[in-house]
Amino acid sequence: MPFGAVLAQVGGLGRFQVLQTALLAVPILLMASHNLLQNFTAAVPPHRCRIPGGVPGPGATPSVPSATLGPPGATPDGASVASDGTSVASDGTLRSSNAILRSPDVTLGSPDGTAIPGAAHVTLDGAPGSPDGSRVQPDATLLSSNGTLGPTGATLGWSNGTLGSPDATLGSCRRYVASSLTNDSTDPRPTEPCRDGWDYDRSIYVATIVTEWDLVCSYRQLRQMAQSIYMAGVLVGALVLGGLSDRFGRKAMLMWSYLQLGVMGTCTAFAPNYASYCVFRFAGGMALSGFGLSIACLVVEWIPTPYRAVTVAITGFAYTLGQILLAGVAYAVPHWRWLQLTVSLPFFIFLLYSWWLAESARWLVLSGKAERAVKVLQRVARINKRKEEGEKITVEILKSNMKEELAGLKSSYTISDLVRTPVIRHIFFCLSIVWFSISFSYYGLAMDLQNFGVSIYLIQVIFGAVDFPAKVVVTVSLSYIGRRVSLMVALFLAGLVIIANIFVSTELQTVRTALAVIGKGCLSASFNCVFLYTTELYPTPIRQTGLGFGSTMARVGGIVAPLVKMMDEYYPFLPPAVYGVAPVVAAVAAGFLPETLNTPLPDTIEEVESRAKRKKTDDPKEKIPLQPQDKAPQKEA
Repeated sequence: MPFGAVLAQVGGLGRFQVLQTALLAVPILLMASHNLLQNFTAAVPPHRCRIPGGVPGPGATPSVPSATLGPPGATPDGASVASDGTSVASDGTLRSSNAILRSPDVTLGSPDGTAIPGAAHVTLDGAPGSPDGSRVQPDATLLSSNGTLGPTGATLGWSNGTLGSPDATLGSCRRYVASSLTNDSTDPRPTEPCRDGWDYDRSIYVATIVTEWDLVCSYRQLRQMAQSIYMAGVLVGALVLGGLSDRFGRKAMLMWSYLQLGVMGTCTAFAPNYASYCVFRFAGGMALSGFGLSIACLVVEWIPTPYRAVTVAITGFAYTLGQILLAGVAYAVPHWRWLQLTVSLPFFIFLLYSWWLAESARWLVLSGKAERAVKVLQRVARINKRKEEGEKITVEILKSNMKEELAGLKSSYTISDLVRTPVIRHIFFCLSIVWFSISFSYYGLAMDLQNFGVSIYLIQVIFGAVDFPAKVVVTVSLSYIGRRVSLMVALFLAGLVIIANIFVSTELQTVRTALAVIGKGCLSASFNCVFLYTTELYPTPIRQTGLGFGSTMARVGGIVAPLVKMMDEYYPFLPPAVYGVAPVVAAVAAGFLPETLNTPLPDTIEEVESRAKRKKTDDPKEKIPLQPQDKAPQKEA
């Protein structure tokens, strides 16, 4: 194992490897924040049709001026209410003998903002209570001069239901039409969409893209579409930046990705409209994919084989910790623009210290840059306090040790090399199925936190915390049982519990949440497995390209997942069934991959092909021995 010997000569797993891995793991904390950010920036608060005369939402038709329904703490706009309950706006345009209006500070009163004794009041929660502006009297009614807010007796609450009976709460998407109030017929009163926009309960979510651009009711699909567009950006980034990394280097693409994500994330925070928001999120997704792939290759290509699984697990734990960190940051920063900015600005700091990181010496040699590789290796040796050993490395020695790998190199590699030879093609198709299925089911669960019936912040913490035991177990399994078996078991268990959840009553919310948490933990463990497995199966010249295409398939899964979720309005059982079947299919596909436990990284396509041919001639019952790195079998010519 030529390069492994060179790596051991400069210190193996030394101070440099520890520092570089730590510096690469920090940005992974915020990778989770960007992937799952829309759980909070696009949260859907309880909402209802806006009272005519209030501030209209985007696309809504302005109505007659009146006292407006504003956020808590706003100052009065001059709306007043007489003691007999008749409401009159400051301009005298809205009057009704039975109407009850609310001023922006959630109290009813005179133009100077003081409450009037005996007047009924309306607040955010719509519950009955005292006349001090904090509750709604049980007999409170909503009625405007144009008669569009429903019949006398309708209550004003935050229910997201639809209008059914005459005493139902105001619907989230429809309201009674004006003519229905003067119609003496006993037929059900006709309804109409919320033409004046919506009002939102801001007690939990101060501001989200949903409240800012009214992505509810007939526009609700745009919320899921925004996440799919982001995932499309991650997909394009995996295709484009993955290939560029094999051509221009891991470090160069890493730094570019940091810069792009910092800039695009900041632009997203200042997006003036939904269209620009989606464009900036798309570009940010591209950058996130680029730095994720570069980090994976830099970690794997600098770490000796015996420590590779543990190192990849550490970076996986960083992602897990990032999920928990996201819940805390989102709780502390409830406004979506500030939250977006908070998770984007640190990437400028990552860009500054990334100059210290070392380019992959393995990639430098195979790219014809042996002189730079020698300088990098000597620098690593100095950091690892092996300066004398590092000075012994020369260009001639390095090329001599890696002559087999250099002899098998082509002038250039493309994505076609993933399907050109039979063994690589076999690996490519199996890994594509696995990557797609894991991501598809993972984001199907992780991006649906509001449907679990508990605090979205709490469920985010639980979903993040379950990854710790899951990844500890899979790390041990990867090191002692093997990559293939660990991946198959994790995928099969994930599919099993997701499918089982279909048959659990919706009333047993705790059981359903527990099964979803177990499934998510198994999928997170699968991600750890397939990330390591992919880097070990592909040879160095196409490793980044192969990892990039695997990530591409994962992003396709991430794009499709929210679209499948839209189908639950018509077939509620279908999304969880599809989310559960996908990992089972992936487990079958993983069974056809070769084991890589204690196997050195391949450096050429020919080496991968020759290993497969050699295994066919071996005893099929022979097991790969758990031997240390320095006793690994030598490569064949």
